[in-house]
Amino acid sequence: MKVLLLGSGGREHALARAIAKSELLEKLWIAPGNPGTATVGENVPCAADDPAQVLELAQSLHPDLVVIGPEAPLVKGVADVLRQKGFKVFGPGRLAARLEGSKAFAKTIMQQARVATAASVACRTLEEARGALQRFGSPYVVKQDGLAAGKGVVVTSDFYVALTHAAACIEAVANPHEPAVVIEEFLEGPEASVFCICDGRDAVALPIAQDYKRAYDHNEGPNTGGMGAYSPLPWAPQDLAQRVAQEIALPVCRVMADQGCEFIGLLYVGLALTSRGPRVVEFNVRFGDPETQSVLERLDTDLLALLAAAANGNLAAAEQLQVSDEAVVNVVLAASGYPQAPVKGGVITGLETASQVPGVHIIHAGTKVSDSGQLIANGGRVLSVVARGSDLSEARQRAYQAMDSITLEGSHFRTDIAQF
Repeated sequence: MKVLLLGSGGREHALARAIAKSELLEKLWIAPGNPGTATVGENVPCAADDPAQVLELAQSLHPDLVVIGPEAPLVKGVADVLRQKGFKVFGPGRLAARLEGSKAFAKTIMQQARVATAASVACRTLEEARGALQRFGSPYVVKQDGLAAGKGVVVTSDFYVALTHAAACIEAVANPHEPAVVIEEFLEGPEASVFCICDGRDAVALPIAQDYKRAYDHNEGPNTGGMGAYSPLPWAPQDLAQRVAQEIALPVCRVMADQGCEFIGLLYVGLALTSRGPRVVEFNVRFGDPETQSVLERLDTDLLALLAAAANGNLAAAEQLQVSDEAVVNVVLAASGYPQAPVKGGVITGLETASQVPGVHIIHAGTKVSDSGQLIANGGRVLSVVARGSDLSEARQRAYQAMDSITLEGSHFRTDIAQF
């Protein structure tokens, strides 16, 4: 199979590595890719979120499958444009991608599918937001309705901070008749991430993971796109992933299909394990970063075969999922100033030494090669150190041993990933 993978981040490097292992693969292009993806496939220039550019590229390459990594191309309808021209695509169309593109829409679908989630109010005005905050009380959960690259959620005990974020969300919306912000009840309990591959009718859950959203140790600092992850979760019910597929992903897919927007792609289910049982915190419509780095490393099943089966509407005929018993921990190295104002251009060294630690590989995210041939930081989350081990303790030890070999001036990383 010839595969075109869209995206340029850590998620895409992890996907490219997994796809490249497949015996089905003939050729892998990544558009636009990064220095890491270039080691397992061919990077090709393209604005991944421009439907016209992507279609032109696909028509020149003739891939058998297009895999869309980031959320922006999905929300902009890249999958629709490709499917209209006959390409097989792993990734939902624009209407189905509203599960991530609009928190209010996702809540409506969850209600129709009878999926357990936090009580919420979609607000258009500051007065509505103020009333909802007062109704639910502290801690306050305020979510920007649209895409925010993982940084549109504020959880705080400070009413003024919550109201200020709500006001900013409302001010940013051009159409006053559309929901701008969703105010929710706070869900008490540990969080977990479950990825479900969907073909519009069936769903298969991948290994469960947990990520770390806050910038600093002990869950302090601002929200980020994710500072690390691990899998498996020894404290979570063993059947949780399968329950999510049956009780959440399948009902949601069926409701979506009934509404004429078939969901083909990856449904990311963010859960809170509360005293009342699992509750959905959020949906995303693509592989999560950095959980993907840990989840795919534990997957022994051919990922490309799974993605192709989903794109062809034939997931039920795919081979049964095989998952390694080993544990995986990945730790994100962030640039100086991340997440508020990341500094680009710093030189990165030590990756060869880090990669020599047993069970370790490096995933590139915000990196590029400078004109002088040096690897430099080109984003907020620069790279991930991914480590396998016989258990979480060994994987964790290897990840931090490798991270200690890497240098980037002013960079920071959390030291408590997978620490219990």
